[in-house]
Amino acid sequence: MTKKVRMPANRRLIAYQGEPGANSHLACLDAYPHDEPLACHTFEDVFAAVTSGDADLAMIPIDNTVAGRVADIHHLMQASDLFIVGEYFRRIRHHLMVLPGTSLDDLKLVTSHIHALGQCRRVISDMGLEPIPVADTAGAAAALAQSGDRSTAVIAAKEAADIYGLDVIRSGIEDADHNTTRFIILAATRDDADPGDTPVITSLLFTVRNVPAALFKAMGGFATNGVNMTKLESYVDGSFNVAEFYVDIEGHPQDRPVRLALEELGFFTKTLRVLGTYRSAPLRRELSAQHEQMSNTAPDAP
Repeated sequence: MTKKVRMPANRRLIAYQGEPGANSHLACLDAYPHDEPLACHTFEDVFAAVTSGDADLAMIPIDNTVAGRVADIHHLMQASDLFIVGEYFRRIRHHLMVLPGTSLDDLKLVTSHIHALGQCRRVISDMGLEPIPVADTAGAAAALAQSGDRSTAVIAAKEAADIYGLDVIRSGIEDADHNTTRFIILAATRDDADPGDTPVITSLLFTVRNVPAALFKAMGGFATNGVNMTKLESYVDGSFNVAEFYVDIEGHPQDRPVRLALEELGFFTKTLRVLGTYRSAPLRRELSAQHEQMSNTAPDAP
């Protein structure tokens, strides 16, 4: 549950899932340093806080370069009336922390969010620890600090160790150097980027008609109009007969190519909802450039 806090008129409340020191909390501090983060127990509570007006914005992790999509988020988006008003990319660095005075020989278990455990498989395996998933990384740190259990370690951000009085015994234990999470920022009212803002991302939810080749026809408008699609994810409805899709594309709906593509998409969909048009985060472009450079310099396969 969330606790409503009276804020100065010039500061906003930004809801996130987890405890202080979680990566979502740190993303709030980085992206909105002049506003106030609001901790929520579940993602459902985060959505409810913004819908009810108890919070102004929500910081929601949606994808990770190692673990993939964050479960439940797209289904919550479908059920809500919130809009995407921005995105934020955060490089995720994991640290192994324990109670002060704990030795490596004491350790048997490691707890953290399931994605953090999945992003640190190598270290967990090398140390012979049993992974135990919990609701969030900082929550695991808080629980360990209260438990006094010297057989358990936690994987979390360094800030969580500082907050809960734990010792970091290994730093940067993530398996992949590119470990990055994309967050979307949600609001109860639409706040689209201006047509002149570039580059921008437009996010859509749509349901295709239950006819042969419906998705192929629906996607054709993006190809013929030269609109780049950066994300496409599918879901089934309750009948398992109709597919629902979440899509991110580059461009503004008022740009002629995007406008024409959306018009064509409308012919082959039962429902179509524009979730928002927002500025592309600078790190998105940096990551794209780095990936392209790596692809160009990679040796050819034998």
